[in-house]
Amino acid sequence: MSRAEKTLTPKLVKKLWAAFIILVFLMGASYMLITSYFANKHHQETAQRLDADVANHVIAEKFQNASPFLEDGSVNKELFGDLMHDMMAVNQGIEVYLLDNNGAILYSVVLDPNDKDATKSVSLEPINAFIENKGETFVLGDDPRNPEEQKIFSAAPYSVDGHNGFVYIILAGKKFQEVSKTLMGQYFAKLGLGATLLTTLFSALIGLLAIWFLTKNLRLITGTVRKFQEGDLDVRIENPEKSDIGVFAQSFNEMADTIVGNMDKMKSVDSLRRELIANVSHDLRTPLAILKGYVETLQMKKDTLSESEKEEYLQITHDNIDKLSKLIDQLFEYSKLEAEQVTPVKEPFSITELSHDLVAKFKVLADKKQIELQMENPKENSMVFADVSLVECALQNLIENAIKYTQPKGKVTLSIRRKDKNVEINITDTGTGIPVNEQPFIFDRYKQVNKSTKKQGYGLGLAIVKKIMELHDTTITVLSKPKEGSSFIFNLPAYQV
Repeated sequence: MSRAEKTLTPKLVKKLWAAFIILVFLMGASYMLITSYFANKHHQETAQRLDADVANHVIAEKFQNASPFLEDGSVNKELFGDLMHDMMAVNQGIEVYLLDNNGAILYSVVLDPNDKDATKSVSLEPINAFIENKGETFVLGDDPRNPEEQKIFSAAPYSVDGHNGFVYIILAGKKFQEVSKTLMGQYFAKLGLGATLLTTLFSALIGLLAIWFLTKNLRLITGTVRKFQEGDLDVRIENPEKSDIGVFAQSFNEMADTIVGNMDKMKSVDSLRRELIANVSHDLRTPLAILKGYVETLQMKKDTLSESEKEEYLQITHDNIDKLSKLIDQLFEYSKLEAEQVTPVKEPFSITELSHDLVAKFKVLADKKQIELQMENPKENSMVFADVSLVECALQNLIENAIKYTQPKGKVTLSIRRKDKNVEINITDTGTGIPVNEQPFIFDRYKQVNKSTKKQGYGLGLAIVKKIMELHDTTITVLSKPKEGSSFIFNLPAYQV
């Protein structure tokens, strides 16, 4: 068998064969025991039914011409001797007993007076049942020579010369048992051998068919798994619900889909990471180049530059250092969010108070750019259940972006409204707006978009905002038209007091 066709390991094959042999043995032994029990019972019932009237015939034929009792009341042993001689000539397994009305044994040729194990009486209950049903019901009675056993019998009542009792005849006596055991042993030895051979044959056929059907599906699944292992990532088990081991087949298909999905995600993440590194490197290079240029200018022309020029150069250097520092902070923040190292600590807080603080913080920057920064519904105190530091970070990024892309004399508005069980936060600006074809990508990691002849990016700010929203099981929506401004809207769960 080739490697591609092997589906069962040698260890499993040995276990299957061991289980198979034990099963065959148990089936053969059970068959022999059951057959022996019912065959013996059938034989006994047949013999009892055939010889049910033997006791009546003995009384009718033997007690007509001679009394079973002598004049002194003792048993007529000579009569019983002739009776046993005649009956044993026909059937050596028969044993005749003379009983009184209480079941006590008055006489029997087969009983040895010195036999201490022999019983002196028999139970009348099975005898009465036998007589009442006229021998048509299978009944076992006591065996006087073997008190622990019960045998088939024939019985009939007698009433002679004032003596009443029963003639009790064991139909399968000691001689019968000896011959029966010998023959039965030989019979069941042959029967057991035949039954074992037949059971082995049919069990082998059933076992082979069962293993074939089982390995048929295993061969299919094994072949599919090996193709997947060898690089065919599109291979799947067809119609897994129709397979005999459908759970395994379905599990493999789901596992394969998960692996392929993870591989695609890893490729996408790797591609985006390379793009992120390239874009961040570009943005880091710009302020560094400016810093280097102005520092070198200050070094070379420090004696010729006026104080106002030096102050201007230093301010430009300071601004680019701030820009560089902020970019690095954003990169670290996004890296932690991307690596799922940030777990939100949710608590109730006033989103209204937080918004007031942020508006006051960015007021100086907005005034410097001649932008009106305002807040709507400032009188309503809205409580939310969220991570205050993450929400503050998201709002900072959104407000800063709004101010960045709004022209002088423009306006940025932060509004808060209660909507059912949520609180809606909306940051709207009157800036340049976002082209429709670019809106689906603005939350991507440092997505670069073409702006005329140069590339411009929305940076990491919006990507960080999106990650924060995902941590709060909510989404952020953008509504924007070119030259008409943009609105960024998200919802947080309201705190139920």
